[in-house]
Amino acid sequence: MKNEKSLRKWTRKNDFHALRLYDRDIPEIPLAIDRYETNRGTKLVVSLYERPYEKSDQEESAWLDAMIGAVCSALLIESGSVFIKVRKRMRGLSQYGRNSDSHEEAIVREAGLSFLVNLSDYLDTGLFLDHRITRAMAASMSKGKTVLNLFSYTGSFSIYAASGGCRRVTSVDLSNTYLAWSRKNFIFNEIPDSVHEEVRTDVMLFLREARKSGRKWDFIIADPPTFSNSKKTPEDFDVNLDWPELLERCRAVLEPHGQILFSTNSRQLKWDGSKCPMQWQDITEATIPPDFRNRKIHRCWLLGESGPLENASTNENNSRFTK
Repeated sequence: MKNEKSLRKWTRKNDFHALRLYDRDIPEIPLAIDRYETNRGTKLVVSLYERPYEKSDQEESAWLDAMIGAVCSALLIESGSVFIKVRKRMRGLSQYGRNSDSHEEAIVREAGLSFLVNLSDYLDTGLFLDHRITRAMAASMSKGKTVLNLFSYTGSFSIYAASGGCRRVTSVDLSNTYLAWSRKNFIFNEIPDSVHEEVRTDVMLFLREARKSGRKWDFIIADPPTFSNSKKTPEDFDVNLDWPELLERCRAVLEPHGQILFSTNSRQLKWDGSKCPMQWQDITEATIPPDFRNRKIHRCWLLGESGPLENASTNENNSRFTK
């Protein structure tokens, strides 16, 4: 495919082994196609998005079969290595719920690091490809610092922070499943326990308790879900409404001259600088990788004293953690 050939040089230079080949470039073909070069061979994840018009289930199924056949033929990939996701508008934990129990797992490399991806069981694989540059940026900002990774998911930002030479990184998430997944990623990358701490709790509650106890961090990463309504939390979390409170609580546990990296994939969030508790800059455009045609895949802000953003596109100049 044309996109694959044009991006191959970029992926080789940066040691990226997962690539978005097609990003809904044609409205009539609402697919996203991601290629993963894994320890188990080449795998494709094909995501079907909702159409702006009705199509019967039978027509949609036949159309999708034809598209998958064309992709497999063009890329010389067997259909058994293709995993299909159907993306619809969802709220709450359904965004991250289990879709199957096939346990099709593999390891993919990214910038010298290794990450476990689950190709079958969830809507997302466990590694958000649109945040490669953001992760590298976080690594370059972590050297010698204490780092707090909120809504840590499978720990990719934490892994990067450790590889970037942080003194210690704390990962906070409410899900046992994702914290266990994160632990596997730390093991794959041979990161010692002395560098990493994990906490299973509600993020907003954690920040409140951390402030009471006087804990502080030099660098905070916050990439929350759009909405969460877990029974394990006292209140629902809606990033569109709660982002000012989240950033204020982050500021309260930030060391002087510290920085906050805040990201969201919500298009409904209305950023208002007057509600931001610190100096800020919108760094979205610098964090979107070239294989994503959708330049609104996420938005990203850096709060606190501005630092250099050069070397943000790769992790190659960052020091590894010290064992």
